[in-house]
Amino acid sequence: MGNKGGIKFESWAISALLGIVVLLHWLWIYPHALSYQEQYQLFLLTGDYFMERVSVAGGLADYLGEFLTQFYYIPWVGATILALLTVAVQRGVFHACQGNAIALILSLIPIAMLLRLQGDESVLLSYTVALVLTLLAANIMKGKWMWADVVLFPLLYWCLGPMAWLYAGLRVMRIGRNSWWLLSILFVTQLLAYRTVLQQYPFVNVMLGIGYYRRLMEIPTMMWLIPLVILLLSLIINRIHTSSKWASPNRAVRCICYLFLFVDICFFVRGMYDKEKYELIRQDALIRQEQWDEVIRRAEKYQVKTAFSSQAVNLALAMKRQLAERMFDFYQSGEDALLMPMIRDLTSDLPTAEAFYRLGMVNSAQRYMFDVQESILNYRKSGRCEKRLAECAIINGKYAIAKKHLALLKKSLFYRAWAEDAETYLYKESRINAHPEWGRLRKLRFKEDFLFSYPEMDKMLGRLFVNNPDNKMALDYFMGQLLLKGDVQGIMQYMGWVQQYGGYQQMPKGYQDAVMCIQRHGDMPGSKYGAYVKRKLTHPSPP
Repeated sequence: MGNKGGIKFESWAISALLGIVVLLHWLWIYPHALSYQEQYQLFLLTGDYFMERVSVAGGLADYLGEFLTQFYYIPWVGATILALLTVAVQRGVFHACQGNAIALILSLIPIAMLLRLQGDESVLLSYTVALVLTLLAANIMKGKWMWADVVLFPLLYWCLGPMAWLYAGLRVMRIGRNSWWLLSILFVTQLLAYRTVLQQYPFVNVMLGIGYYRRLMEIPTMMWLIPLVILLLSLIINRIHTSSKWASPNRAVRCICYLFLFVDICFFVRGMYDKEKYELIRQDALIRQEQWDEVIRRAEKYQVKTAFSSQAVNLALAMKRQLAERMFDFYQSGEDALLMPMIRDLTSDLPTAEAFYRLGMVNSAQRYMFDVQESILNYRKSGRCEKRLAECAIINGKYAIAKKHLALLKKSLFYRAWAEDAETYLYKESRINAHPEWGRLRKLRFKEDFLFSYPEMDKMLGRLFVNNPDNKMALDYFMGQLLLKGDVQGIMQYMGWVQQYGGYQQMPKGYQDAVMCIQRHGDMPGSKYGAYVKRKLTHPSPP
């Protein structure tokens, strides 16, 4: 009895330590990953939204996953939710595997795999929710109520998706070999669902999960290794359950195992979190939060050599009025380093859309944000995109369109207050004109509609500045685009604009460096602009 009490205390101590580690993992190291997940969904508090989700297999797990993901809007709440879910998985594995000392040690192995899997930014929280609820169901149904499983198998599949196979495997191992026929019920359920109500989905998704992964046509191997490992651990521990020597190693051995596993988790998990990918995700999150100084500070230490990163850093520099001075202190990808041509995916266009918005090119910002939302691979709406689309419509005076976006945001939890306030501005020109952001952008924007192609971007930026000489950011971007193109004639011709309208007490060092480099025909050792010209214009292939 004392040994059981000791294991119980030890198990909760290990779970508490695990929870703290996971909390710090998300809150201190990867808070930007939480922002990334939250911005690609818009959870609506409506009955129709609930019915839409639960109308497919795994829909309840998907609904609950989205409900919890909306709280990522507040990073510490999101990190706490992930920590609690991770601990719930560990406790579920521990109890599913007899709840002894060896089960406590081995329960950390699936956790390491789960944290590594979550390093894939397309893995949705519905997967972890389904795993938690499946283990909970398996631990509740410990009695040999075999006929109850005839009903539970199809019900769990429809509510939680193919994670029901984990429940089925655990139940069969607990009941015995005479219950193998129960697995056929789950398989037949999936086939019937595919042939009737899920015909629009690929067969592989019906069998392996519709709502677990953002990219519908892909299923990561790790996603199904985790349930298999849990089943294998349960099988192994059940076999050694009667051996006290293996089932209850002494405390010293257990401490060594815990230390080894926690260290192993740190190194094993770290390998899945691609440094460059997550640095770009961090830059996007910082832009969303308007933390311009932090974007610059991080780029001074480490910058990913991509157009996305160049745009993010240049936008931050422009917002701090440092672009002319420091542009070529950082990596520049080429002519796309300020504003990139449209790429239809759910991430690449975000820095360009943000730059267009702040420049006053509101229509272009609206077009890019719309395409970002339409590129979300599991066809969800985006709270971030809907908010920006509503703002663009308000600035342009398209109040009927703005009202549609605001009506959607008002059905959410974290965007409701903003949408209700924004709605009070509709049809009130004087209030909008007095708004510190919308009123300013109304003055900066183009007043007529027209089409332009990407190679004409420098002309559009120049026209934007001529339209309103107070638009200093447009001037900085215009000159920056000429420098990126290597347009020597344009640089020398329009440098007078910088002197006349730039508001600088002296010519920015970045421009001085570029002019001297041009005058010396590139023969200027130590010139940052000269280094860019040699790298990008003389040898345009990527480094």
